[in-house]
Amino acid sequence: MGTQILPSSHLLCLVMAIFLSGIHHSCQLEPSQSQALVKIRQLLYQPSVVSIWDSRPDICNLDQPESSSHSLALVCYEDSITQLHIIGNNEPLPQNFSADSFFTALTSLPNLKVLSLVSLGMWGPLPTVTGNLSSLEILNLTSNYFNATIPVQVSSLKNLQTLVLDGNMFTGTVPDWLSSLPLLAVLSLKNNSFHGTLPDSLSSLRNIRILDLSMNHLSGQVPDLRNLTNLQVLDIQDNRFGPQFPSLHTKLVALVLRNNLFHSGIPVELSYYYQLQRLDISFNGFVGPFLPSLLSLPSITYLDVSENRFTGMLFPNMSCNPQLALVNLSSNLLTGDLPPCLQSALKSRVVVYEGNCLSSGDQVQHPYSFCRIEAMAVKILPHIHEEQRRPFSKAVLASTIVGGIVGAVALVGLVFLVIRRLHAQNTAKTPPTRLLSEQFSIVDAAKLIFDARNISQTMKLGALGLPAYRTFFLEELKEATNNFDESSLIEGSHGQIYKGKLTDGTIVAIRSLQMRRRQRSQSYMHHIELISKLRHCHLVSALGHCFECFPDDSCISRIFLISESIPNVTLRGCISGNRRQRLNWTQRIAAAIGVVKGIQFLHTGIVPGLFSNNLKITDVLLDHNLHVKISSYNLPLLAESREQVGVGVSSSGLKGNAQARGKDGDKNDVYDLGVILLEIIVGRPITSKNDIVVARDLLIVGMKADDIARKSIIDPAVGKEWSGESMKTLMEICIRCLHNEPSERPSVEDVLWNLQFAAQVQDSWRREPQSNLQSPDLSSQ
Repeated sequence: MGTQILPSSHLLCLVMAIFLSGIHHSCQLEPSQSQALVKIRQLLYQPSVVSIWDSRPDICNLDQPESSSHSLALVCYEDSITQLHIIGNNEPLPQNFSADSFFTALTSLPNLKVLSLVSLGMWGPLPTVTGNLSSLEILNLTSNYFNATIPVQVSSLKNLQTLVLDGNMFTGTVPDWLSSLPLLAVLSLKNNSFHGTLPDSLSSLRNIRILDLSMNHLSGQVPDLRNLTNLQVLDIQDNRFGPQFPSLHTKLVALVLRNNLFHSGIPVELSYYYQLQRLDISFNGFVGPFLPSLLSLPSITYLDVSENRFTGMLFPNMSCNPQLALVNLSSNLLTGDLPPCLQSALKSRVVVYEGNCLSSGDQVQHPYSFCRIEAMAVKILPHIHEEQRRPFSKAVLASTIVGGIVGAVALVGLVFLVIRRLHAQNTAKTPPTRLLSEQFSIVDAAKLIFDARNISQTMKLGALGLPAYRTFFLEELKEATNNFDESSLIEGSHGQIYKGKLTDGTIVAIRSLQMRRRQRSQSYMHHIELISKLRHCHLVSALGHCFECFPDDSCISRIFLISESIPNVTLRGCISGNRRQRLNWTQRIAAAIGVVKGIQFLHTGIVPGLFSNNLKITDVLLDHNLHVKISSYNLPLLAESREQVGVGVSSSGLKGNAQARGKDGDKNDVYDLGVILLEIIVGRPITSKNDIVVARDLLIVGMKADDIARKSIIDPAVGKEWSGESMKTLMEICIRCLHNEPSERPSVEDVLWNLQFAAQVQDSWRREPQSNLQSPDLSSQ
């Protein structure tokens, strides 16, 4: 959805009009939810004229494109509102506005999972009734006028994964009870008035990925966050934190400490943050030697250490990461020669280094003696601010200079040699292939929330019984597969697939993709972000990934995709295979419904949707409870891998070439569903185009015949189990799915409705006396 903002009166008029027309025309929503929308509309505004909005689309799944001036998005799933997004222009609502009444009305939407109310001008304390929105996974209240403290009732939202309260007037301390939100992955409280120190309980937010506390009045030492192994973005700029550098895990992608009160040295371990893309520690009082290895970190693109007291020498033979776009070394105490990689030869690289004592370059520098004297002062008084230093007498200063020149030069040289030795040792200890953990794109956390479709109702991890998506270490995978032993290999449609057992006993499937094109991990992160969303009850869901890199340039050599492991029992095996116990008619309808729901999620539950999935009945697996899961879908990463290793992107032999599959992608998947329904009905494998044509023609003939005449068409194994109406419904929708013209095929939603109707009819037939409704005994014919 777009982020363009309308004037307040026009916006609320539009919101109310869409609500009204959607409620009037919608036949999907429950009455209580329709009434809740009316109440919400009344609490926002009361326009006098809405006649121009009489003909509006169904309110469910309303989602304006980015070019639209509308600022409302509303998403439904299975006749229930799951997401509500409204953006205004931040004009305060009238004095009679009641936040308590508004949030109370929202509690009538029991399945609401995403609530984004941005720049609506809401004011007052955040109502305690917010804690009753028990299904919420994302709460975004950016740019309003909420004040006071965050109510403790929010701790009741156990499904909450994202909490964004940026740009309000919240006060008090950062709540200690945040640790009671077990799934919290994004916490952004920037630009408020929080004060005091951070609670130590933040260190128990094991799933946290983005932590943004910038632009507040927080102070003190940052808690030990080394156990937060999923943390990728930490932004605490514009506070009063310090004095010691925070204790962090080495998998950070972005670290922003700008404009605080840090005045210690930086740890040598910072040189091992191989995923670090953005480092900003400017406008502090950091002292001690600058680490030249920061310039060559394998992922670094932005480095700002300006306005500190870093010392040390730069040398011409220092190297820089080719992707480095900005380097700011200004206003420190650096000496030596500016490395050639920082001499602004690249137009795409911005380098600022003024205010040091460098002997090369064209930016203004201090004389060498300035940095030498200042470095000595830093050495003597490392924790005293400039205004607190006692004035030295000229005699003391002169003797200090004379006595310290040799020592300072020796010290700088010694520090440089130690750093080089440490760096050389670390390089020597690096294994032949180095694992780089996940490197999600650094984006505004709120942007993830504004896209109404990014978080679907099926992302509720507790309901799926799945752990949070994460990065795996290569050592974990080797241990799980006995170092990728051949005995762990299982059959797969693309890439090598291993069966593994994690240390906690979880059985997983590990797909290994060989990458020939030399690309850094950033190039694959949009693929990884898409894969991380593939979590649904009717999909073999993604659990995580792992990157393995070439040792010389940190480019990706292999990508491992880790997913849940399902017993290799296919739907075909349960219908037309050699299994002793085959699915009965009711179970076949239920399996078909599961397949369609999985395809529906691939189309609409993630952004971008996955179409033309080349679905085959052998890709449909059943677990011990006969619950359906689709094991293969059209991941762009798989196609890219095929192209890189020189293998053409194949398409189903039943449906033609890849170009044809790319057009009308949703209707191609409907065709695949038709082939699966065909095999469900006739009970024998459909393996060729000719098989499809013959079986479809038989169904067309059977539609015009009575139940007895269908005996040669329907699988004899279900001869006594089906009602005539449920069978006829499945045959009819199957024929429509297999239409030669894609435009004439039904939608996925239409297929799902027909299957659910067939299930309902079948259930009623089973419950009623069979004397009047029983189908003929085809097995005895």
